[in-house]
Amino acid sequence: MLDVGKWPVFALLPPEELRLIRQACVYGSAGNEAFYVTVNDEVFALGTNCSGCLGTGDIQNTIEPRRIDALCGKKIVSLSYGTGPHVVLATADGEVYAWGHNGYSQLGNGTTNQGLIPAQVSTNLLNKKVTEVACGSHHTIALTSDGEVYAWGYNNSGQVGSGSTANQPTPRRVSSCLQNKIVVNIACGQLCSMAVLDNGEAYGWGYNCNGQLGVGNNGNQQTPCRIAALQGINIVQIACGYAHTLALTDEGLVYAWGASSYGQLGTGNKSNQSCPVLLNLDKERVIEIAACHSTHTSAAKIQSGQVLMWGQCRGQAIVSPHFTHFTCTDDVFACFATPAVMWKLLTVERDDYLTVAQSLKKEFDSPETSDLKFLVDGKYIHVHKALLKIRCEHFRTLLNENEEESIEIQQFTYLVYRAFLEYLYTDSVSLAPEDAIGLLDLASFYRETRLKRLCQETIKRGISEQNAITLLSAAVKYEARDLEEFCFKFCVNHMTAVTQTQAFSEMDHDLLKNFISKASRYGAFKN
Repeated sequence: MLDVGKWPVFALLPPEELRLIRQACVYGSAGNEAFYVTVNDEVFALGTNCSGCLGTGDIQNTIEPRRIDALCGKKIVSLSYGTGPHVVLATADGEVYAWGHNGYSQLGNGTTNQGLIPAQVSTNLLNKKVTEVACGSHHTIALTSDGEVYAWGYNNSGQVGSGSTANQPTPRRVSSCLQNKIVVNIACGQLCSMAVLDNGEAYGWGYNCNGQLGVGNNGNQQTPCRIAALQGINIVQIACGYAHTLALTDEGLVYAWGASSYGQLGTGNKSNQSCPVLLNLDKERVIEIAACHSTHTSAAKIQSGQVLMWGQCRGQAIVSPHFTHFTCTDDVFACFATPAVMWKLLTVERDDYLTVAQSLKKEFDSPETSDLKFLVDGKYIHVHKALLKIRCEHFRTLLNENEEESIEIQQFTYLVYRAFLEYLYTDSVSLAPEDAIGLLDLASFYRETRLKRLCQETIKRGISEQNAITLLSAAVKYEARDLEEFCFKFCVNHMTAVTQTQAFSEMDHDLLKNFISKASRYGAFKN
């Protein structure tokens, strides 16, 4: 399960849908559009659908997720988006798909027509395997498995790297000084492009009025230019903000350059830098850097797992790296960036790993691994002595005095006792309200306070006019005061219907007498 709970656009999705999300990206001018992939490789989108950027075939906004059939079953490995917005992704097969705003040919299809559904970008890429994509405001670059970079779209500042400022309608290989070199990482600012080579060198091209190319001046570059100030420094990752750039070295150091009007360089001031500046992170080794071309926010994760942030954070200008309580850089952008968009495609890798809790749940009532079984109503329930001793004081005493491998239970039903044992493995209760009464009895008998509380919550959620008196009777019997008060108030608020039920006609005499007396004091019989 991918945790997208901090992103408001997902707030209305039901829990059962959220549990299925394996990949997600939030984008748009206000973080109001989202794309996600489920564990079944189904693809959905929701939000305002500006410029058709949801890929649903129209420009209708939608608060409900809509399926994108053209992408279902595709294994998505990289996704990026522009300001329009336009959206571009790469699949595990190396195919590239694009849709959305296309006023500058940023979809790479040779036209400027808006793309309402994902369409494969084929020109010059059909025989290439694309592994990574990155978008600026209205241009796109793609990295292939053999280390080549292709670019297309808006080119007013040379960000396509073609040597001119003419827009590029279809993918074109970025060559010049990248010819015969192997690129391993790419990133885009609003109007610039960056690349890292396999030898650790970094190159930049495009808009440079804020020094975001790091080449020591403020002149735009129409072809890739090596960042000479990083000579001898091995760069392994690069990330671009709106007009600033971050670079991570193989030693865990971070360099920054470009615009700093919000402190996004993290240098302690708001001065722009046209050359890379080494950040002071108190000798902490950084393992990941994060920035997004539509924000002025920066983030980094250090080896200990802590996350730092700086730059524009909820309107404040934080000029030096600040420690947060977050455990991933994505949370910085969810909670503090403007707009609150994702800086990369969030992905949970599929594997067979189970958490401790998942493993325990899986082994409940498993004959293969159990060392104890309970016989209830003629049926066996298989459990593990060690877990029962750890989880329940009753069993700790019982099993220390009892070496038997089978124990018969006669006081409780199979359904109730199985629910009790399953609770010890899962910390949850899944019973109908009427059945939870029996479990409430057991919880009272074994003095399991938390289980008693969970039973009461289960009963409250399932109360109805038909079962209200039955539940009230159980609450009185087991001295569950909070539940008793809840059931009583429900009965009073639905007095006419409740008094016409069979349960009311069969109500215990003393309980009926107390109910009428209390209801009278409550004002239930006033005209």
